[in-house]
Amino acid sequence: MGSRTRPDAPELTKLVLKRATPADLPDVVALERACYSDPWPASAFASLPENDRVFFGVARVERRLMGYVVAWYVMDEGELANLAVAPGDRGQGIGRTLLDAMLADAASRGTAQVYLEVRDSNDDARQLYTSRGFEEVGRRKQYYRSPTEDALILRRSLKSKSPAMQ
Repeated sequence: MGSRTRPDAPELTKLVLKRATPADLPDVVALERACYSDPWPASAFASLPENDRVFFGVARVERRLMGYVVAWYVMDEGELANLAVAPGDRGQGIGRTLLDAMLADAASRGTAQVYLEVRDSNDDARQLYTSRGFEEVGRRKQYYRSPTEDALILRRSLKSKSPAMQ
């Protein structure tokens, strides 16, 4: 996620973060396809906006979807299931904003720990997660497809740290 900025990039101050609604789903599905080589099908998102155990946030500048985040919760644990930022809009803090919103939501629910999987080669995402207190706790061999790659399992405890660690 780095500190790259583009002169034509929209100002982050214009970014609006809100809970996703069914009206957001076509844009989310299109962004999912643009960001991932093995994207979730549209059906995977369909029930998420109305699910009380899910945090599904979207970030927009005006009508344009810049990114989204999906996390779900079971008892006192959470899982960051998906976080995506439009390829042309990366490096502006959108991913950090989405992650911080999810961590704040998790903390407000009394979540003790949040887990996630990330591609071993995704250095930008790993840097973001490390900056927010996530630590590697395991590895899933050949977890990802297209291309086949290991996933690193990361965990963040929420009991003793604030959601937006600097």
